[in-house]
Amino acid sequence: MSNTAPHILYGLPPRDLVAIPAGAQQCSPLMLGSIRLANIPPMSAQSAVMLAPPNTMERRYFLARALAALAVGAPLTALAPKDKGGSRIAAELEAFGCTVVDTSRAHHRIVSTTRPTTLHGIAEAIAAGDLQQHSTHGLWTQAGVFSWDRIDAGSALLLNHLPTFSGRGADFGAGIGVLSKAVLQSPTVTELTLIDIDRRAIMAAEKNIPDARAKFLWADVRTSDIPLRELDFIVMNPPFHDAGTEDKTLGQTFITRAAAMLETGGALWCVANRHLPYETLLEKLFSRTSLVTEADGFKIFHAEK
Repeated sequence: MSNTAPHILYGLPPRDLVAIPAGAQQCSPLMLGSIRLANIPPMSAQSAVMLAPPNTMERRYFLARALAALAVGAPLTALAPKDKGGSRIAAELEAFGCTVVDTSRAHHRIVSTTRPTTLHGIAEAIAAGDLQQHSTHGLWTQAGVFSWDRIDAGSALLLNHLPTFSGRGADFGAGIGVLSKAVLQSPTVTELTLIDIDRRAIMAAEKNIPDARAKFLWADVRTSDIPLRELDFIVMNPPFHDAGTEDKTLGQTFITRAAAMLETGGALWCVANRHLPYETLLEKLFSRTSLVTEADGFKIFHAEK
């Protein structure tokens, strides 16, 4: 897909709240096949429509990127639910030097502006929210990626219980590569495929794991036709939120896909929040399932196909 984008679209704004130009190119890193907003030539786009993300640093980063890509005078419409950052958009755009029109509809704040000749604080917002090596863990990461500025507690617990692996494996929802780095400490691992729906996570993981045995795949474990079969092992800390709403079926789908990709005798190591109902599905799909530990609100499963 070309990096030129006369009309920019970020996310999936409700179409009853905002008009989306025909041919607008998707720029969200969570949408497979989208282009990178950072790669659009400066001052080249004719319009932008954005469902702004809830995380403040992430939102300011993408607003700044959109303004940088727009031609002077080109319109930008940014909206979000009031309780998910929408109430802050107007002030953030004004701080960048924009004159805004702020309206409210269907629990959303909808902010319209045009790209001014002079922008303020754009470079700082981009630097703060861009791909970076974070001081807390030393890994490459980016604002908006799952657990971007710390090691997730569930992953930390799983790290303490992982065995030594051998053969071919995969990391479902690999994020920036925390689990994969541990797996690849074993010299008997021959190949490990890191899969994540977030392009930013995959880009960070590529920098965090300079190992020839690692393969990186920007894909959705739930829906993509991923060409992996007869794997020896799979590790995962599956998501259980979709757009901020708890969805137990996410992890269940990850488990189902893992069972399909493992060879007979292959192993699944999975961490989950204690309240999530994965036991029945694991017992159905695997010949042997064991609860390795429960601690700090999490549980770890080991299952053999």
